[in-house]
Amino acid sequence: MLEEVERWLAVRSSKASDWPLERLLTAKHDTAAGPVRISVVLPALDEEETVGAIVTAIREDLMEAAPLVDELLVVDSGSTDRTAENAAAAGAKVLHRDEILPAVPSVPGKGEVLWRSLAATTGELVCFVDADLREFSSTVVTGVLGPLLADPDVHLVKAMYDRPLVAGSAVLPAGGGRVTELVARPILNLHWPLLAGFVQPLGGEYAARRSLLERLPFPTGYGVETAMLIDTLALVGLDGMAQVDVGVRLHHHQDDAGLGRMASEIMQVAWERLHREGRIVPGDDAVEPHTLMTQFHREAEGFAPRSTDVAVVERPPIRTLGPGSTAS
Repeated sequence: MLEEVERWLAVRSSKASDWPLERLLTAKHDTAAGPVRISVVLPALDEEETVGAIVTAIREDLMEAAPLVDELLVVDSGSTDRTAENAAAAGAKVLHRDEILPAVPSVPGKGEVLWRSLAATTGELVCFVDADLREFSSTVVTGVLGPLLADPDVHLVKAMYDRPLVAGSAVLPAGGGRVTELVARPILNLHWPLLAGFVQPLGGEYAARRSLLERLPFPTGYGVETAMLIDTLALVGLDGMAQVDVGVRLHHHQDDAGLGRMASEIMQVAWERLHREGRIVPGDDAVEPHTLMTQFHREAEGFAPRSTDVAVVERPPIRTLGPGSTAS
């Protein structure tokens, strides 16, 4: 590990317990410009079993018991279950993805929802929380907000945690995060070693300043977290980033085929940034990357191929859309 990363780990890593709610409330109001406005966004797709409990915890703990969070938004990405209804019943504002920036045709993907949410919220600090978390604690939110409220030089804060993998009755304490260990971490260590200190680079729980988020391009799919780390490093440097230990993250896991498609998107995002930085220069006979990913499943007659288009679309920085780009 680079000495600079070791120093960063010592200075910019903390625990959720280091950021008690009372301290954050004081920091929220102790500014010359007035209280810092805070938005929490949950991107959601078919998460009826978990979204309500997450919304309830944030509303009760951080809006009613203590006025830390000003906006709580669930952006539904086309659910076919009761995700939207359950989120609204629990007290969140709910918007369908297509209601935000309606003049821009939408595409599927988590990154698409995160990008559009910037046009539907007003917080100076924006916190993202995945909607599939189980046994959720609002300390996830207070943890990632803490360094932002305490230090104006911090622009992005990622949560770090253990990710147990539940397989039937067996529990592997650190078996989750397979794409992190097999794809994202090797890529970051190899090409962006300053990011090697992030424990959960692909984690969906993080907070950032709007002033940063509005300057970032957003890949519309699963590559959004990888892109955000790389692009934030380029904009604010390693010292402008931090991470907070929030304990354990329990959520549902994708099968291996789904993880393979996720890995492909992450690799494309990394490749694109290496190209932009001039570290990959295609030759004269280069061809466009092939974005159909072929996987196999067994049928009665043997293995059958199944191809999926994993092409990555990138949305431009939201601030380039100009004024008036808000939800309908």
